[in-house]
Amino acid sequence: MGLKSLLLSRDPQVIQVLRPTLSKLSIGVEVCSGTALGNKILSSEKFDGVIVDCDDLQGGLDVLERLRKGASNKNSVSFAILNGHTRTYRAFELGANFVLQKPISALNAMRGFNAALWLMTVERRRYFRHPVEMAVTVVFAQGEKLQATATNISQSGMAIRFHSDELQKGSISKVIFTLPGSHASVETKTDLAWADGTGRAGIRFVKVPQSSLEQLQHWLAKRMEEVDRQIAGPSFT
Repeated sequence: MGLKSLLLSRDPQVIQVLRPTLSKLSIGVEVCSGTALGNKILSSEKFDGVIVDCDDLQGGLDVLERLRKGASNKNSVSFAILNGHTRTYRAFELGANFVLQKPISALNAMRGFNAALWLMTVERRRYFRHPVEMAVTVVFAQGEKLQATATNISQSGMAIRFHSDELQKGSISKVIFTLPGSHASVETKTDLAWADGTGRAGIRFVKVPQSSLEQLQHWLAKRMEEVDRQIAGPSFT
């Protein structure tokens, strides 16, 4: 489950330079040569980085602009590739985090993606969800408490399953839980993000105490490392 990116370009030179650069940084890359298909992919898949050939791909600037308005990749780290037609400040106005000018050299590409690597890792940790089966105490605004089971958890929220379907939107004030393998209880203010009427719901963390946030981030980072090792498989020396 390493970092992954989407490259929207039909320029062979761009693809030839960026593929090995991203590979050296352990960033997977999916190449798409059309904006219509690119928009479709971006609406349904999450990427840590999105690279758009803005000037030489028809509709490239529109993809960059739409990126920040979509749900799946609005916080993804984005690169705008320019050939001198679009001004750099305009690319930043449309939401680009980084700009690469053509012709792209391997050295400049490596510098740019090295600078973006930390941001991509932070974003991945923010949206990473780990499946769990964890007891949760849900506290409602009126003080009523119900027991539920968390089915996944991220830095920003969790999915839970109630044993009844009596759930009113906006009525949850906080949740209390203990992460698997931990002895410290986490208590955070929350809001209800969604409910499907069958006892399943999504909880958004609104205010997490700093100590609890650090504990959750550390726990999730460990889970991410375990997933990456499983995907990578055994190493041989």
